Amino acid sequence: MKKLLSAIFILILSALNSNCFAAPIDIDYNNGIYHIVLTGEKIKKKIKFVASETLITNKEAHRKYDSILTVNTGFFDPVNQKTISYIVTDRQTAADPIFNENLNANPLLRQNLNKILNRSEFRIIECFEGKTTYRYEIMPHNAPVDFACTIVTSAQGGPLVYPELKLEEEFFVLKDENGKVIRESASVLHKTSRTIIGVKDGNAHILVITDENPMDLYEVHELCKKLGFDRAMAFDGGSSTSMNYLNKYDVTSLKGDGAGRSLKSFMVIPRKKTRN
Repeated sequence: MKKLLSAIFILILSALNSNCFAAPIDIDYNNGIYHIVLTGEKIKKKIKFVASETLITNKEAHRKYDSILTVNTGFFDPVNQKTISYIVTDRQTAADPIFNENLNANPLLRQNLNKILNRSEFRIIECFEGKTTYRYEIMPHNAPVDFACTIVTSAQGGPLVYPELKLEEEFFVLKDENGKVIRESASVLHKTSRTIIGVKDGNAHILVITDENPMDLYEVHELCKKLGFDRAMAFDGGSSTSMNYLNKYDVTSLKGDGAGRSLKSFMVIPRKKTRN
């Protein structure tokens, strides 16, 4: 009788554990889109945004950082391999576009440099208000953090996608005096693969929109609205779109040679606990 009661108790405990403690990384695939949800408080301490000295593929970064999940993030210049997006790792600026001389060499980019440098970024914020808490933010780069808070890690990309699109404000679209588009960056007005990150109910959501279901950013805006995101922004997309999860998923865009583009920066979740 005691053995039977013990067995029943173990079964009940297992059922409670499986229902009450959801996995911190949930990945759903539907209609060419991977929807990744990062839940709970512990995972906020594990996420890192990192920049590589030389360009490497998402798969190489996945191995290098012994990561559970690796996703492409910021923009970069493939010519000089320097960043166009700010990256903060362990509270220190790891990649700074102000040192990318090609931004200043181009008269049009130099004229709009303030817009480029202030593009949206995804942050993990540590705050101390009686106790230490962590939260996600999507803000313009120059936006200050709250008092008693610091940025632990962040990655800039852009543009802001939801609740509104910031195409002109972040210099992804330039129009003439008649409202005609005369310059477009990152194929924001065209259908392509995308990497999107958003926040909903305190959790981080990542959309890896593959070549099977390419979208322009107006379509992405509507998708984020449908999913009920509080805020969302884009990371680099097109041929840069890539994601690795354990040894289960290896997602790259088939554009180019199909082998996965070499990139500058990544979001990683290392297997081992890291200090923030």
